[in-house]
Amino acid sequence: MRNLLLAFFLLAVSELAAANKLRVASFSTIDTEIVQQVGGDHVEVAALVKPGVDPHEYEPTPADLRKVSDAQLILTSGKHMENYLNKLQEATGGKADLLKVGDHFSSLKMKPNEAEDGADNRAVIEDPHWWHSVANVKQATKIIRDEMIKLDPADKTDFERNANAYLAKLDALDNWVKRKVAELPRDKRKLVTSHDAFQYLARDYGFEIEAIEGVSTETEPSNRHVSELIDDIKKQNVKAIFLESTLNPKVTTQITSETGAKIGGSLYPDGLGPGDASTYEGMMKHNVSTIVDALK
Repeated sequence: MRNLLLAFFLLAVSELAAANKLRVASFSTIDTEIVQQVGGDHVEVAALVKPGVDPHEYEPTPADLRKVSDAQLILTSGKHMENYLNKLQEATGGKADLLKVGDHFSSLKMKPNEAEDGADNRAVIEDPHWWHSVANVKQATKIIRDEMIKLDPADKTDFERNANAYLAKLDALDNWVKRKVAELPRDKRKLVTSHDAFQYLARDYGFEIEAIEGVSTETEPSNRHVSELIDDIKKQNVKAIFLESTLNPKVTTQITSETGAKIGGSLYPDGLGPGDASTYEGMMKHNVSTIVDALK
């Protein structure tokens, strides 16, 4: 009997602790890591966009929306990455806070689908891949921290302490990236990637960037764009190009055979991935090491 009562007591305590946690639904692998790091034991996070999932193509399932319906805070990448925000708000009846994290700091601009024939070169859109700047992720950490404190002021001290610890890790990561990139002479910092996702990295660490596809993985490169890119690679003596699994292999073969550039490796442009890229630090170190080591 005593053991049975103890079991009921522990179950009740567990349920009470779960009920008191801040319920978060995240549609960004970067946001998921931040809220878990800052929230610690005070948050219950439904990570709906998983590592390795292309956020350009993701659409919430009915099961995902059921998880959203119970959330107090919804985190998205922002900068027009998600086209399903109305569905999220409908799922919660407008009761949850919707935080479009990337909308809270400045954007780099780019031509939409600039790899396509007939693209309107007068139009510009925001580049949504803000997490390739460690400085942006530091700012995102503070934004998410402040939103969590607003919703759960009782745990402010823990949120601030956890955020400071995570920010210190990001400072160390930023210093590591700078040291690693310094191994590469500035005239060798020519970055040719599958789709246009690394402008923030290029801005912060001094790369010139060319993309085979446009801002979205759904953009198909035109013959004209590929031909111009091949000419640029030859003129600038680019040693390597960097790919991801979504790129048409025929385009890869054409570019490498006509330029002599090698495949430098695969990058994670749209968030966290598997294995060594399953954390933000791991993803950044994988991408930067792959780029620098191939271009040296």
